[in-house]
Amino acid sequence: MEYLRKCAKQFNIEIDDKQLGKFEIFYKYLIEKNKVMNLTAITEKNEVIIKHFLDSIALVNYIQIEKKNIIDIGTGAGFPGIPLKILKPDIHLTLLDSLKKRINFLDEVIEKCELLDVKTIHGRAEDFAHNKDYREKYDYALSRAVSNLSTLSEYCIPFVNINGCFISYKSGNMEEELNKSKNSIFLCGGKYEKTEKFYLPDTDIERSFIFIKKVKNTARQYPRKSGIPSKNPL
Repeated sequence: MEYLRKCAKQFNIEIDDKQLGKFEIFYKYLIEKNKVMNLTAITEKNEVIIKHFLDSIALVNYIQIEKKNIIDIGTGAGFPGIPLKILKPDIHLTLLDSLKKRINFLDEVIEKCELLDVKTIHGRAEDFAHNKDYREKYDYALSRAVSNLSTLSEYCIPFVNINGCFISYKSGNMEEELNKSKNSIFLCGGKYEKTEKFYLPDTDIERSFIFIKKVKNTARQYPRKSGIPSKNPL
């Protein structure tokens, strides 16, 4: 895990020994459980460090997340939420995923890594975004999911409070996808703010953070019923 510390320094991110130990625990358990369930196609240690851990925590260079209320939507194996929580333990984190097996895995990771103030939710974003306990309750909604930005905007913006932000982790070239998502962003109460691009250390992989600010309350009809946002984007 010293490689993680070395690469993080290229992002001006400091990782202490205790945090490094938690990343090690997370990595070992991820690989162990990946043998019996589909968590990640990336398993070689340095690739996990770069493509999962570093990619997840790079966000701290662009926003102040300390003590913020954050939801990671479609978190999968816990990215970006778990690495961000390890690095910034004072965030209030919610992890949402539609597969119960992944939520069980995340509960075990949280316990093994001794992470506090983390809530896991088994369910779909389309459903929980209409729940008053979650709707417009978060400073930041994050997603590293592979869905198109129009669909993700409908899933994620409803969770964000006014002046909060939906931040989408994407590949470097996002212009066309961003243009196609403008209607969805507008209808859900968001406004495109900026794109921040960067390269992952020791690679030629370009990544982007898409920042969408919440400027007005999301209309009651959004998100639409389960399955519709992905089949028929706004």
